[in-house]
Amino acid sequence: MGSEPVEPDATEALVERARSGDRTAFEALVRATYADTYTLAIRLTGDEEDARDVVQETYLRAYRGLKRFRGDAQFSTWLYRITANCANTHLGRRARHRHDELTDETPLVDERPGIDPQHRAENEALRNRLRVAIDELPPKLRAVVVLRDVYDLPHEAIAEELGISETAAKVRLHRARRRLREVLYPDHVSPVDGAGEGGVVSAM
Repeated sequence: MGSEPVEPDATEALVERARSGDRTAFEALVRATYADTYTLAIRLTGDEEDARDVVQETYLRAYRGLKRFRGDAQFSTWLYRITANCANTHLGRRARHRHDELTDETPLVDERPGIDPQHRAENEALRNRLRVAIDELPPKLRAVVVLRDVYDLPHEAIAEELGISETAAKVRLHRARRRLREVLYPDHVSPVDGAGEGGVVSAM
């Protein structure tokens, strides 16, 4: 399913209608957010089938909890948090059954027109290496770095959704960024490198 983008005001109107029990409005919200939700789910799980399960559970929880959505954050941000929570639960169950797998479906390549071909090729190669490096992170580290560096969620929200302390979220983020730097730039990581710096992901 692709997404059908809607303007912020239209989203707010759809949310209000959906909160009043209008199923067609909720279906419109699903269509508008599905691609982003699925992309986040696959980045967190690294598996298409798991991502579809996470997305299904996400929208089920969102529908059930819609009346509790206060509008303090954007609807998409609220969905990201639910997706992260569902993925965390799903990965916990999956860890008992099988190992992580890599996927080539995550759309990480910048395909905007006007980008220099050589720069675009180098950027694509780097993004592919980054995607593989993220997929190879332990699920707990992967979740934090994706939510912080890709989706820009605050530490507090990440901690809340993953059921950990804010300090633990920051520690995991530091460890994840350091591992990514070690994989991507093995010749440039010193024993103290990586502490307190911006994310490798956001730097690209």
